[in-house]
Amino acid sequence: MVDLSVNLAGMEMDNPVVPASGTFGFGNEFKDFYDINILGSFSFKGTTKDARFGNPTPRIAECKNGMINAVGLQNPGVHHVIEYELPEMKKYFHKPVIANVSGFSVEDYAYTCELLDKEEQVGILEVNVSCPNVHGGGMSFGTSPEAAAEVTKAVKAVTTKPVFIKLSPNVTDIVSIAKACEEAGADGICLINTMLGMRVDIKRRQPVIANTMGGFSGDAIFPVAVRMVYQVSKACNVPVMGCGGVSTAKDVIEMMMAGATAVQVGAANLVNPYACKDIIEALPIECEKLGINKLSDIIGVVD
Repeated sequence: MVDLSVNLAGMEMDNPVVPASGTFGFGNEFKDFYDINILGSFSFKGTTKDARFGNPTPRIAECKNGMINAVGLQNPGVHHVIEYELPEMKKYFHKPVIANVSGFSVEDYAYTCELLDKEEQVGILEVNVSCPNVHGGGMSFGTSPEAAAEVTKAVKAVTTKPVFIKLSPNVTDIVSIAKACEEAGADGICLINTMLGMRVDIKRRQPVIANTMGGFSGDAIFPVAVRMVYQVSKACNVPVMGCGGVSTAKDVIEMMMAGATAVQVGAANLVNPYACKDIIEALPIECEKLGINKLSDIIGVVD
């Protein structure tokens, strides 16, 4: 028997497989396909202080080995999530969940995280700093070590649960930003978020997506994600959640060897609703082939 369990910043998980935010909703759609309690946890839909309608359509563009999305953080707002989504979720998912939070000012992040921190079902707060800073010229919080650290400090000041900062890969030096977050009190780092991509409709001679550009995800970004997980896990002393292009049990093992404690599965869920179930079932088989008795033993084994 292979031991698949991991400890993520104090949150005990049966296995390291976590559906990524934005690809699993609040779990409700997937519970009809299989018992989602087999998951290590899941990161629910990115939540903001106020409800958001999102970007105009079309929002999705298919690509070779991936997809581009510009949904625009459509969500019902934190108060609806607390009053409706979390009580509903409790009926079909019986483990701590990861609350993904977005914001457009430091105050937004602190407000939303403080409310979600009080919810029993929330085990970890995952703070997405890839959002534009409305008070800072529109640049993403995650492109500046100082801005990312400011958000981290503000959230940590009003919360008690582990805080993971989800970083954007659209930067020149991921390590400096991760270290700034760690020094500001982050309990962990999640990476990577989507890369910036674009498609053109050659018949219309216009961008495929109404927003022109969007987040590129899927198999094609996996090597970039592995590289950044490796760099950050070597430079920081907090756990890393790896994300980006994961679609198989072998991918999970590779990302863990590069330094991830838990691994998120994103775009694969949109292609195959059983993706996470398939990965969890295949993990013991792949571990046995590789002589791995305890999955946590391989975290960061790559020099």
